[in-house]
Amino acid sequence: MFPINIRPEDAFKELIEFNQKLLAGVESIADVEEIDVAPTPREVVYQEDKTILYHYPPKVENPHPIPILIVYALVNRPYMIDIQHDRSMVQNLLNLGLDLYLIDWGYVDRGDRYLTLDDYINGYIDNCVNVVRGRHGLDKINLLGICQGGTMSLCYASLNPGKVQNLITMVTPVDFETDDGLLNVWAQYLDVDAMVDAFGNVPGHFMNGGFLMLKPFQLMAQKYVGFVDVVENEASLKSFLRMEKWIFDSPDQAGETFRQFIKDFYQQNKLIKGEVYLGDRRVDLKNVTMPVFNVYATEDHLVPPCSSTALEEFVGSDDVTTVKFPGGHIGIYVSGRSQKQLAPALADWVKERG
Repeated sequence: MFPINIRPEDAFKELIEFNQKLLAGVESIADVEEIDVAPTPREVVYQEDKTILYHYPPKVENPHPIPILIVYALVNRPYMIDIQHDRSMVQNLLNLGLDLYLIDWGYVDRGDRYLTLDDYINGYIDNCVNVVRGRHGLDKINLLGICQGGTMSLCYASLNPGKVQNLITMVTPVDFETDDGLLNVWAQYLDVDAMVDAFGNVPGHFMNGGFLMLKPFQLMAQKYVGFVDVVENEASLKSFLRMEKWIFDSPDQAGETFRQFIKDFYQQNKLIKGEVYLGDRRVDLKNVTMPVFNVYATEDHLVPPCSSTALEEFVGSDDVTTVKFPGGHIGIYVSGRSQKQLAPALADWVKERG
């Protein structure tokens, strides 16, 4: 047994300092007005049902002639890539001379319960692609898919290779049969039929609770203990609150889309087997013959690296660039390293293949 050398007066001092910081934090939060997110100016260029297509006005005089359409995941809000001025992948890519569009899926309601992956991919995504193609007079545009949006973009590129110049995938699950990620293990045992039949649309707070349980100590305890160290700094406090806003801003999931994604992708791993059908069309990854830029995060707890790196093995392209990012699932968008290294590498890659 090792003696515990803690003096009562030191413990008492730490407790008082902690309480003082906590009190100051409460006062700081009270002074904070509405937390702003997505600061980059944008305009609505197309809308269909809940789906909105945004265009970001270019920041350079002669932007790259082939625009990028960003497809985000259905399970979170897309402002993570434009969370604040100094941590915005959107602003960084615009400053580097790219022309950007973004699909915002909005918030589904009871009327959207029967939307399918076919509706999202062959419907909304295809319509948005056609709008961008028409605005620029192009046959092909660049597609950038993030997380689940990357998986959907892979499916789209497989079915529509004649409309995609280059494909960029970020923290994108491809091979779902792995024990490396707790989410993949849980999904194997999920009775998705019972869930969708009971809920209709799957509640966003239910999904969010599951994501938090993947790393309960870090996501539900540790960060709030460390919170007292940032509350006295207004900038740090606002950054913390923006992240909290995003984490708990979880849209419901259209029931039939959720059912198919869990069954076909997580439980039966049909994507790499060439067995996913959208409507009457089969998704064959060998049809993805355009250049591909695939980024994975080494510490990703939602999309295991092995799930993402499998992409190179299954697509038909002979021009696949795989980029390893040292960080986690969220850090790939907002970290300083991402702004300094990843965004420039992506922009250079796109311009080289223009």
